Amino acid sequence: MGGILMSIDLRYGHGRAARSLAADLFAEGRGYESVARELGVPAMAVRKWQQTYRAVGRDGLLSMGETRARYDYETKVAAARAVVDGGATRAEAMRRFGIAGSSSLDRWCRLYREGGAEALRPRPRGRPGGSGPGAAPRTREERLEERVRKLEAQVAYLKKSIALKAELSSRTGRRP
Repeated sequence: MGGILMSIDLRYGHGRAARSLAADLFAEGRGYESVARELGVPAMAVRKWQQTYRAVGRDGLLSMGETRARYDYETKVAAARAVVDGGATRAEAMRRFGIAGSSSLDRWCRLYREGGAEALRPRPRGRPGGSGPGAAPRTREERLEERVRKLEAQVAYLKKSIALKAELSSRTGRRP
């Protein structure tokens, strides 16, 4: 079996070169199924490329995955409203608001349906204030209350363990 072992990068078909070829074929007016067959890439992936191509053009398609686009609150709300309340298609909303990826728009629409425009507001990132080393020192009473809670939890755990052992020994008729 003296063959040559080759490493195959399975992501190759989804790389920048494939997206560049796809953009050329889209510019010729070809559909996503035809492009998928020619490139040997799954049709659903090429369909998303086509949506991105239509929304943000060739440059947007080629830069996919390199940087994450950030959209402000107003754009998110307007795009979600257009799709959910206005009856616009996802492709139309992507084109009108310059949204590169359909997954972002899908997530915004879901959040908008569940919680309205307020659900699309930016959330603070990181730990909440007051939990780090610079937090205000706790009083003696607060420390003691926390210690009591921990000890109560330990006692409850031990009681449960003893009860389970007693139940096991009564089932088997043996002592643990």
